[in-house]
Amino acid sequence: MDRLIYVAMTGAKATLDQQASVAHNLANVSTTGFRAELSAFRAVPVQGEGGATRTFVVDATTGADFAPGAVQHTGRDLDIAVQGKGWIAVQAADGTEAYTRAGNLRLSPNNELVTASGNAVLGDGGPVAIPSDTRITIGGDGTVSTVPTDNRVSQNSTVGRIKLVNPPEGELERGGDGLFRLRGGGAAPVDDTVRLVSGAVESSNVNPVECMVSMITLSRQFDMQMKLLQNAESNSRQASQLLGINS
Repeated sequence: MDRLIYVAMTGAKATLDQQASVAHNLANVSTTGFRAELSAFRAVPVQGEGGATRTFVVDATTGADFAPGAVQHTGRDLDIAVQGKGWIAVQAADGTEAYTRAGNLRLSPNNELVTASGNAVLGDGGPVAIPSDTRITIGGDGTVSTVPTDNRVSQNSTVGRIKLVNPPEGELERGGDGLFRLRGGGAAPVDDTVRLVSGAVESSNVNPVECMVSMITLSRQFDMQMKLLQNAESNSRQASQLLGINS
């Protein structure tokens, strides 16, 4: 009885947590460069006095699915997609270096290159600043060039190079802001092998069909665990009645 109650109770809680992760993935099915969340759970015996009759479910290491999304060509000058493995380095809200695959960039009011969520894109010496009244071109190696919009001037100038990195995926963890960081902190080195596709963005790697199937499966699992708790309550009630009769 003890084991049944603990397994069903903690299993139901873990199922709700999984449903939240799947719902979060489903909500970001159209978010540029999004990486699906993965949840894993394992059974752990309760440590304490008495026999090992109780086992509960705990959240194991929660990671991300690093499979690439589809590259969608937009033709927009400020759109970039990482080709294969690699990340775009950005400045998080707390000033630390973080990484993203969301390449739908724009210009801030200060003429800095930023992501759609407002994080400054990092270059060789900090955020990449863009001169006013220029047209931007981003090369495959991250080089940012500008050409004045004045038709009388056609000089091409290089204003910086986007920092592209490729740290081991096992060393990355997702923060509450959706950006990835190194587990031990610090900054990853530049990787010259990372390439960009200009005029394109990478879609989310979330499969909506798989998410819907997972939601249905988890809902059935939760119902099953609730029935186990009901059965445990019924068994306990009947056992009390039998003990009462015998006494």
